[in-house]
Amino acid sequence: MISTTLLLFLVVIVAASSLRILREYERGVVFQLGRFWRVKGPGLVILVPGIQQMVRVDLRIVVMDVPSQDVISKDNVTLKVNAVLYFRVVDPERAVIQVEDFLAATSQLAQTTLRAVLGKHSLDEMLSERERLNLDLQKILDSQTDAWGIKVTNVEIKHVDLNETMIRAIAREAEAERERRAKVIHAEGELQASEKLAQAATILAREPQAIQLRYLETLTVIAADKNSTIVFPLPMDLLGPLLKTLDRPPTTGA
Repeated sequence: MISTTLLLFLVVIVAASSLRILREYERGVVFQLGRFWRVKGPGLVILVPGIQQMVRVDLRIVVMDVPSQDVISKDNVTLKVNAVLYFRVVDPERAVIQVEDFLAATSQLAQTTLRAVLGKHSLDEMLSERERLNLDLQKILDSQTDAWGIKVTNVEIKHVDLNETMIRAIAREAEAERERRAKVIHAEGELQASEKLAQAATILAREPQAIQLRYLETLTVIAADKNSTIVFPLPMDLLGPLLKTLDRPPTTGA
């Protein structure tokens, strides 16, 4: 009686240890006597106790935070940069056999690649061309992790931290750039105004009547202010006909 109960208990233990249930997003890498046998799952997996062992592998996308790295840019600026990495296992066999711990290996590779790639670019490129840098990082990491059965889907640079001295220097540079643009715009306005004035002077020089009309228009504007005394030069072109009339001798009647 006791032997039968003990035997049933051992059978239940062996049966429980030989059964594995894998979820839809899991795969099992099965080894038989230490050698790779096959990848199984999802669903119910039956193992031979003592002969077969299984390693679970999650196929979902892993979101990994890459710690802040000290980077020296191409223009010798020291800064701290961190990023976020998105990847997933596409070949469970290689992820288990080719690397001891694919999560730790991917993290270390991402850190060294981040320093190496960003060190080839200037600070301005890091701040203004993040999309291109993200794509470069993704391609490099994906090519290097392909042997591990890992697909890097995306890399995003999160923060570029500068020290206070560099922040003040960038602020001064931005202010100087705004002043330069303001001076250029003012100079361009002066140039356009001078060109228009030169064109107006050329047209007025060809038409003496236009000059007289401008004089009269100016007098009209000035006359609106009754509290001012204006000495306005009168052009001789207007006085010429009047002087000729006065110089004529008077005519006597018959």
